[in-house]
Amino acid sequence: MFEKTYHAVHPDMMAGASQQDLRDRHLVSNLFRRGEIVLNYAHGERFIIGGAVPAETPLALPVQSEPDSLAGHPLLERREMGVVNIGHGDGTVIVDGAAINLSRHEALYIPMGSGEVLFAGEGARFYLLSVPAHVAFPLRRLTLNDACSMERGSAGNANERSIHQLILPHTCQSASLCLGLTRLKPGSVWNTMPPHVHERRSEIYLYFDLEEEDRVFHFMGKPDDLRHIVMRNEEVVISPPWSVHMGAGTGNYSFIWAMAGENLDYADMNVLDICQLQ
Repeated sequence: MFEKTYHAVHPDMMAGASQQDLRDRHLVSNLFRRGEIVLNYAHGERFIIGGAVPAETPLALPVQSEPDSLAGHPLLERREMGVVNIGHGDGTVIVDGAAINLSRHEALYIPMGSGEVLFAGEGARFYLLSVPAHVAFPLRRLTLNDACSMERGSAGNANERSIHQLILPHTCQSASLCLGLTRLKPGSVWNTMPPHVHERRSEIYLYFDLEEEDRVFHFMGKPDDLRHIVMRNEEVVISPPWSVHMGAGTGNYSFIWAMAGENLDYADMNVLDICQLQ
């Protein structure tokens, strides 16, 4: 059911790690394949990270295949899921018979206990994020107009950006999943500066809207011992709770950030001074 499993990483595992080691442990690639649902499993917060690209026929979210005692049970039996359409065409997500249309940059919160989930619409590209849940909140579609949106940064600092908070308590209730979309303005390349750490949550970044020749240099690790991964369009990076997470691109881009853990407070973070970085 899962294409790859990503294990939790201790900070000491950064020491001596090659660039290929970093990519193997933290980078999720090749999520969006026409006519397929691709799912990966990360032990940090038990994230499922996936992509669904429908073709002529709808794609069904697979049922559980392991352990044997749960084989055949719905994947979301004890999970919630966030879905964002990053494609340029409209798509439809059908949850237990209820069809919800999602245009570009629109999101859907799918509650714990949902059964059959189908993805349809050529031209749609659905990004999927799921974490365990303890309570079922209402199914909800979210547009950018529904989001709590903020303008941050400046052109002078090359980090002028719009932050759209989609799945957070003040916009959409969830058990532990937090999710939003950030879009950088033309001429801006830094997605956040200075960076921050939040020890009580893991974070997942999907970088997209990059041109074929563009890249994002994603920085991670302890503040006094930074490392980086070079990322292409529509690649995902898994950031452990102890790691900073920030990136700079060769052009402007968009990214979806998702967090899960014991805390839903967006502002609960340790913001670092630029002088702390090495």
